[in-house]
Amino acid sequence: MAANGQSDRLFPVAGVLAYALPGLGYAYLGEVRRGVLVAIGVLGLTLGGLLVGGLDVVDRQEDKWWFVLQAGIGPVAWGVDAYHQQDKGLSEPRITRSLGRVNEVGSLYIAMAGMLNAIVVIDCAWRSSGRSERRGSRR
Repeated sequence: MAANGQSDRLFPVAGVLAYALPGLGYAYLGEVRRGVLVAIGVLGLTLGGLLVGGLDVVDRQEDKWWFVLQAGIGPVAWGVDAYHQQDKGLSEPRITRSLGRVNEVGSLYIAMAGMLNAIVVIDCAWRSSGRSERRGSRR
């Protein structure tokens, strides 16, 4: 039960959509502007991390603990990792590991995006009834 006496409600479809593509859960709940802002924030952090550190910063085999946080982004992280793992199997890999702190900074950006999206998934999936009634409103 929420602090203001209203009951909490679950919206599992919104939670799944928010994990599938950052911002899509809010759009499903009728908060399109918030969904667009979340998508820009999460995907912007992800793109920034990839630009700073390269595709190597998402690597579930070598950097398992970083990837646990990065996986919060959803299929975007899994897709980048799949591409990276496929490249590792080549005789001459095209992706080289970034050096020094650049790799760590890129990993951190993407981990922060994953944690941010995890919070968004929880917010979309578990809402108080007062907020869920705004679905379809222009706010």
